[in-house]
Amino acid sequence: MDCIFCQISKGEIPAEIIYHDKLFVVFKDIKPKARLHFLIVPRRHIVSINDLKLKDAMLAGKMILLARKIARDQGVADSGYQLHFNVGRGAGQLVEHLHLHFMAA
Repeated sequence: MDCIFCQISKGEIPAEIIYHDKLFVVFKDIKPKARLHFLIVPRRHIVSINDLKLKDAMLAGKMILLARKIARDQGVADSGYQLHFNVGRGAGQLVEHLHLHFMAA
């Protein structure tokens, strides 16, 4: 059985998707901690930052560039936004699928 983020990525379960392409899906967090709280999720299943390989460096960089695009699209590029990864259960990673939190007030 796929993880919940894999299922969202495949359109098997609903989510409020704000962006998608062949590499990523971006959707609203179901328990937002800010006015804008999105999750930037690679379609390929990677558990966490700890599981990234050298070949994944481009993917990680593209996640950050996608966050910049979202900030511009949402009108918060100049006012400010936060990006962060939770790595492991002890740091609050609840879904074992790499994702970047995007938050803005």
